[in-house]
Amino acid sequence: MEQITLQAYAKINLTLDIIGRRTDGYHELDTVMQSVSLADTVQLTKMPGGGLSVRCDNAQLPQDKENIAYRAAMTYFETAHMPVQDVSIVIRKQIPSQAGLGGGSADAAATLIGLCTLFGSLPTETLLQAGASIGADVPFCLTGGCLRARGIGELLSPLPLLPECTILIAKPAVGMSTADAYAAYDRLPVGQPPYTNALIAALSGRNLQKIGAALDNVFAKTAPLPAVEAIRTTMHAAGAAGACMSGSGTAVFALFADEVAARRCAASLSGAQITLFICQPIHAGCIPIL
Repeated sequence: MEQITLQAYAKINLTLDIIGRRTDGYHELDTVMQSVSLADTVQLTKMPGGGLSVRCDNAQLPQDKENIAYRAAMTYFETAHMPVQDVSIVIRKQIPSQAGLGGGSADAAATLIGLCTLFGSLPTETLLQAGASIGADVPFCLTGGCLRARGIGELLSPLPLLPECTILIAKPAVGMSTADAYAAYDRLPVGQPPYTNALIAALSGRNLQKIGAALDNVFAKTAPLPAVEAIRTTMHAAGAAGACMSGSGTAVFALFADEVAARRCAASLSGAQITLFICQPIHAGCIPIL
């Protein structure tokens, strides 16, 4: 095979707890993540004599060596004990940045899976460890579906998928870096109560209203933004089962039993410097396009 194209799917955090801090400075997480149908496209092509290159259609994002996909490729070749090969990686972005939707991690995961297809697979555990060395969300994006993630995101446990629903994602113009979100959390004198166990219990019951009521995110409490709260209020008023900020933000997602209600809510939010996506829960983090 000389070329492979993959869909690199976004994720939402149904809950996000911080339960401690490690001696190496990383925060210990306990979070439930779900893959959604919003996706970037990542194409990898063997290019003899062309070296390793990364290009992205979003000029605001790093190109070549500064892109996370480049780091993922270098990690693959190092892990596979292989000289760096001549590969062109082209990323077409749909997942917004500084949104808490894992767009960079999804691109890195797709790069790893694509290179495994082009040059040789790695054992699953080795691949997940390689992913964790690139970013905390990369192991989830390699696996996808609905998973509980602990540690720094590398300890994964399968959970039931969200029941059938329509997911509305709204990304306000304001962004927040992951570093800023953690810094805001670290300034708090005490931690926040955990949310994840209640969400897992609700998932087992398959009741969308109870799942919606259990959505929560520590960053929404520690770094509240007026734009995020305004979107959540609109979503609840439109009949969402629940609405919550994803990851370190600033995208907000809502779960709707009725697609018509989701689209009506999207229409009410349009035109306010908010980027909107209608999507569904899916089973995988990266899927080759045949």
